[in-house]
Amino acid sequence: MSHQHSSQKQGVSLSKQIAKGTIVSAALETSGKVMSKIVKSPVLVFGLGIVAGYFVYKYRKEIIASTNKAVDAGKDFVLQQKETLEDLVAETKED
Repeated sequence: MSHQHSSQKQGVSLSKQIAKGTIVSAALETSGKVMSKIVKSPVLVFGLGIVAGYFVYKYRKEIIASTNKAVDAGKDFVLQQKETLEDLVAETKED
């Protein structure tokens, strides 16, 4: 009975993966069609550039703050890795 139950779970999992794959495939195909239409129209490209520039300008402080946070997190990660490596080297030398 447990074998049948586990195969049902696998079937449900597989069908969920197939559904996700279908959705992603359809979304990529649709976005590709939209982008090809946008690229063919210079006015739309220019308009999208203006809109993107507006939002970057409007949220520039938030963008800069989040970038600084990401840089600080990266520096902290590197320092932690360096300390871990130094600890491993020290342990190796002790042995």
